[in-house]
Amino acid sequence: MVLPEYDAQCGWYEMLEDISDFGQLQNDTHFDTVVIGGGFVGNAAARRMAENRPDNSVLLIEALMIGQGASGRNSGFVIDQPHKRELELGDNALKNKIVNLNHTAIDYFEQQIDRYGIDCQWSHAGKYQAAVGPRGEKFLNRYESLLQKSDSPYQRLSRSEMGDVFGTDYYNAAIFTAGGMLMQPAALMRGLADNMPDNVRVVENTPVLEIARTRDGFTLKTETVEIRCNQLILGTNIFTAELGYLRNKILPVMTFASMTAPLSDEQMKRFGGQLDWGLTPADHAGTTVRMTQDRRLIIRNSYRYAYDYNTPQALLPKVRETHRKGFDARYPQLGDVSFQYTWGGASGLSGNFETYFGQLEDGLYASCCDQSVGAARGTISGMMLADMACQKESQILSDMIEVSGKPSRLPPRALLRIGVPVRMGMARMASHSEL
Repeated sequence: MVLPEYDAQCGWYEMLEDISDFGQLQNDTHFDTVVIGGGFVGNAAARRMAENRPDNSVLLIEALMIGQGASGRNSGFVIDQPHKRELELGDNALKNKIVNLNHTAIDYFEQQIDRYGIDCQWSHAGKYQAAVGPRGEKFLNRYESLLQKSDSPYQRLSRSEMGDVFGTDYYNAAIFTAGGMLMQPAALMRGLADNMPDNVRVVENTPVLEIARTRDGFTLKTETVEIRCNQLILGTNIFTAELGYLRNKILPVMTFASMTAPLSDEQMKRFGGQLDWGLTPADHAGTTVRMTQDRRLIIRNSYRYAYDYNTPQALLPKVRETHRKGFDARYPQLGDVSFQYTWGGASGLSGNFETYFGQLEDGLYASCCDQSVGAARGTISGMMLADMACQKESQILSDMIEVSGKPSRLPPRALLRIGVPVRMGMARMASHSEL
C-alpha cells in the first residue's frame, strides 16, 4: 500500500509559523462518522456533518499534517467559473449550476474566515488568463467566445494594462474575470482545522491502512488502533484506489511549482507590477504565475504521471531549471531573485474528464477526480457528501449530482506508464512557446 509522504518542500506549509498539534489516537474507539483525508473535501465534509448532526461524534483523520497534502500544494486559486473542459460544455444551464456551486463554496469559506479570523491572504483578486504567442491567443480567443456565450462578464486587457499588473511585457493578450479568489492554501486548511465544531475530533499523522465492513458500519485499521464508525466519507483524492475503491478510475497527475523569496523594496521597483494577482495559461500546458500579498512570485508548470503518488526528489533540480527559464523570460530584470521552495502537488483526473461524487456503497461516500479544480469543487463536494449522508435534500445537492459523472475505466498501469508520459511530452512540445 502506498501512503502519502511529506517532503518538507511545500512553500505554503513551510512558511506557516504557529502550527497546532492535534495528536494521534491512543486507544481503539468509536465515532458516528469518520472522514478520511484532511484536504478540501474532508475538511468541508467533517464540518458540515458536525453542523448537520451536532449530537453526533465526527472524526477527521489525516495521514500527514493538514496542509501538507494536495490541498496545501496548489497555487492558491479558488475558481468560480467552469474550468477548462467544463467551460466548453454546450449546456449553459449546466455551466450556471457549476458557477452557483462554486460560489456556494466560496461563501462557505468566507463565513469561516470571517468568523474565526483566519489569516490566509484571502483576496477578491479575480483571475487572469493570458497568452504568450499565436498558439496561446487561439486558446484565449476560444475562452473569450465561451465567456460571451455564457454571458459571463470579463475584461480584455491592453498591453499597457498587462504590464502594469504583471510587471512584464511577455504576454500578448490577457482576459480578467472578477469572481475568483486567491489565498494561501496551507494557511487556509490549518485555520479551518483549528476551528472545527466541538463535536469534531481532528487526528493527524495517522494513515488508514485498511477498511473493513461490519454489520453496523466499518472498522478502520491504523498502525496502532482500530476505529469503528457507522458512516464513512472518503476525501482521499488519488489515494482512494489504495483503500480499495474506484480502482483503475483515477489518473494521478502531478504539477510542480517554485516560489521565490520575498522581493526586497529595490527588487519590487524593478518588478514594476502589482501585488496579489494570479494568472493561468490560456494553453492548458502553459505556465501559471502568481504574485502573493507578501511579495513572492510563483511559477507553476511541468507535469508528470504520478504513478508513485508522491514527489521524487531527484526530479526537482530539473524542474527548478525549467521554472527558472520561464521566470527569466518574464522577468529578466529580476535575475538576482532566487527560488526558496520547489514542490510537486498531485490532482486526480479521469479518462473521460468526469468527477466522481456520491455513495460508493451503503454508508460509504466519496468525492474525487477533481480535474485540477479542488478548492471550490472539493469544498462543495465535501459539504454535499455530508448532506447526502444525512439524507438532507436540497437543490444544491441535486445540482452537485447533476454536474458529476462516472469516471471511465483507465488502461492497465503498464500501458499508462508508457502512454501518459508520451502524451505529456507531446503536449509540452506543442506548448513550448507558452511556457
